Amino acid sequence: MKRRSVLTWTAVGLGVWCGIAAELTVAVSTEPPGLDPTTNAAAVIKLLLHHNVYECLVQFDAETNLQGQLATSWEVSADGLEYLFHIRKGVTFHDGTPCDAEAVRRSFQRTLDPRTGHPNRNFYAAIQEVVAEEGRVRFVLKYPYAPFLALLALGDSVVVPAQRADLALHPVGTGPFAMAEMEDWRPTDRLILRRFDGYYLPDRPKVERIVFRFIPDPAAQLAALRAGDVDLIAEVTPEIAFALSTDPLFRVVSGPSNVVQLMAINNARPPLDRVEVRRALAHAIDRQAVIDQVFFGFGTPIGSHLTPAVPYYADMTHVYPYDPVEARRLLVAAGYGEGLTLRMVLPSNYAQHVRTGEFIAAQLREVGVRVAIELVDWNTWLDRVFTAADYDLTVVGHPGRADPALMLTGYGADRPDYYFRRGWRNEELESLLGLGMVTPDPGTRRAIYARVQEILAEEAVNYYIQDMAAIHALRAGVVGVRVLPIYVLDLTQVGFE
Repeated sequence: MKRRSVLTWTAVGLGVWCGIAAELTVAVSTEPPGLDPTTNAAAVIKLLLHHNVYECLVQFDAETNLQGQLATSWEVSADGLEYLFHIRKGVTFHDGTPCDAEAVRRSFQRTLDPRTGHPNRNFYAAIQEVVAEEGRVRFVLKYPYAPFLALLALGDSVVVPAQRADLALHPVGTGPFAMAEMEDWRPTDRLILRRFDGYYLPDRPKVERIVFRFIPDPAAQLAALRAGDVDLIAEVTPEIAFALSTDPLFRVVSGPSNVVQLMAINNARPPLDRVEVRRALAHAIDRQAVIDQVFFGFGTPIGSHLTPAVPYYADMTHVYPYDPVEARRLLVAAGYGEGLTLRMVLPSNYAQHVRTGEFIAAQLREVGVRVAIELVDWNTWLDRVFTAADYDLTVVGHPGRADPALMLTGYGADRPDYYFRRGWRNEELESLLGLGMVTPDPGTRRAIYARVQEILAEEAVNYYIQDMAAIHALRAGVVGVRVLPIYVLDLTQVGFE
């Protein structure tokens, strides 16, 4: 039986707010390959479901401050080895089971269990023991772990009912929305989330239902928005945002997303295993031109794998300035005066990465580097590029994790087979990353991560382009959309005027 709307619509299509709206329809370009962020690395799962379906012990606000979510408060021991969380009372999972201290303990035991297949289980290596007490959960660490609180606010750390084995198809969390029926996920078409009447905060959510429609083509997204078929386009392309910015019927909400857009380089493949070739590529690319011409000015240039949203960010954009003459000189010195050909594999469903790759290919062509572009769907990209490292170049976004220790794990000593790490390592960098993990002093950490960023820039491990702006286009009557410093589309307070 469908819920009846209590939203009254005016003739111009804007609502008069008088209660809970029936439905919010959101266009997204990418369909998640599964619905469990604790067993699948695809960032789109966190984008759609973190905060909305799944929750954590703590959460970030828009200024990267930590607040309670399933935990109301917490204490940290003086030696940094124990974290005690006071668990919110009266919270239940969508299946009706209690989310109490024991449920939290079991959820993290599930994360630590190698049989679960958590894609980032190494993040939790510092945990020695998780103990449930009366209304409290105590984490005992093996060693001080500086990013621990930040880790607990990420989509990797959502609290789930540990006994459920079907989360990839039927997500169950504690958030204000739930997937009520298996039929609510219609592959290639839409995902429907419904208001969870048992949610512990009485003023959320503001709508009865969210419908995520999978529309990969930006032009089709815009047509759907103008026709009133969707209320919001998540991660809209910059040219659409620019076109809508002066239209009074629509609004554009944007801000730094802490997503690192980079041109990843396969350091294991000749000639990209030679630093002078990678440096030539860096000099041949104008990142500001990418931002201005591909992104219509939306975005912040960066020179390493951190963004200004992260503590301890150091600006490295000066290391390899745009200089085609120097790029040609380096290629000649490396023995490629006649040029070379590289293969760039791009995820076709991410229009912004495809266009960036095409723009970069044109810039590289000017210095004699021919780039053959191959477009693949997202699942193929995950299999061929991320897993098998079958590529020369690719363009993709890496979601930020608010703490540098968590953002830079792909460069650590324990990830030698990471897709852009194969064939490259730096012992000084690995040592620094290990030290940054266990050092609590902010001043010392600042020095550590400044040097880490210098190494990444100097070695041109990848070409770091920008902190991508999170841009959402919405109908003028939609309110409550905000940008957070992690990769999440928080719709818990979104409604209609």
